[in-house]
Amino acid sequence: MRAGVLHEPGDLRVEDRPDPRPGPGEIVIEVAYNGLCGTDVTEYTKGPMMVPLHTRHPGSGHLGPTVLGHEFVGTVLDAAPDVRHLVGRRVACGAGVSCGECAWCRRGRTNLCARYYTLGLSADGGLATYVAAPAACCVEIPDDCTLDSAALAQPLAVGVHAVRRSGVRPGDSVVLLGAGAIGSFVCAGLEGHDGPVLAVDVDAGRLEVARVLGATDTALVSPAAGPDDVRDLVPDGADVVFETSGVPGAVERAFALTARGGTVLLVGLNSAPTTLTLAPVVLREVDVRTTVAHVCGDDLPAALDILTRRDLGAPLVDRVVRLEDVVAEGLRPLADGALTGKVLVDPRG
Repeated sequence: MRAGVLHEPGDLRVEDRPDPRPGPGEIVIEVAYNGLCGTDVTEYTKGPMMVPLHTRHPGSGHLGPTVLGHEFVGTVLDAAPDVRHLVGRRVACGAGVSCGECAWCRRGRTNLCARYYTLGLSADGGLATYVAAPAACCVEIPDDCTLDSAALAQPLAVGVHAVRRSGVRPGDSVVLLGAGAIGSFVCAGLEGHDGPVLAVDVDAGRLEVARVLGATDTALVSPAAGPDDVRDLVPDGADVVFETSGVPGAVERAFALTARGGTVLLVGLNSAPTTLTLAPVVLREVDVRTTVAHVCGDDLPAALDILTRRDLGAPLVDRVVRLEDVVAEGLRPLADGALTGKVLVDPRG
């Protein structure tokens, strides 16, 4: 098969790899689309960070560089005997693999599994003609949902999980701080929310997309905006603030936008040290919650339900490229900031 293999930073090669074979409980998926996200771009430009450069490849057992890709959908080509009934079915993969046995899995928090790993990051993924995946982290695609729509299911599941983690209630006022790649899927995950949703970003184009996805209002701010600069956007504060950007200073801005007794949901990742003045947060009894990945059994079906009813490809997908062109037309433009929309890779063409 052909696969996009990360050898070292800046060196992703599309090359031949052995076809995978299904292990116990596994299926082999003929990949229709694999979406690229910011994590893939970071691994390509700065990695390895989450990606090991010595993955044991299914079907051959040898150690070698890793096949990227954790947002993929396709049709089941082969399967282990215990999941043979899935052959021929269209599936979306959640990519996050959990053990099903640890304390967190028993509580239904599979994204916090003690032995959690991600296909396309910790093991070979779906930027390839075929990929082996545990059937347990895959969900059948509804008949009325197209494969190109379903290709957005994994990142949308992350947005759905964030919305659930926030505890947002009917009628709550919401601020989405950051309407980029992650923020747009959180916005889509708020589908059906009946309260005001204000999207805040430094880019006017992103805010236009947020409006299409359901934001009731938008605000364009300077990248240098501080807490005092954004506080006036919501004088009484919002009930729930999603911080999705992870840029320096964003958490402090999120607290400034939150009402007394409100909630800040931290989505964006920033590994740099952050200085915060917490006394106002404590005195206003602001709840702080975090979110990571998604719970495959809960959030992936919910995402597919949204994608069956709504065409999110038009506002979110910038282009579909061949696997052979993934670097020139996908990873490099994304790394250079030349693209803001989603890139889907079709390994079939």
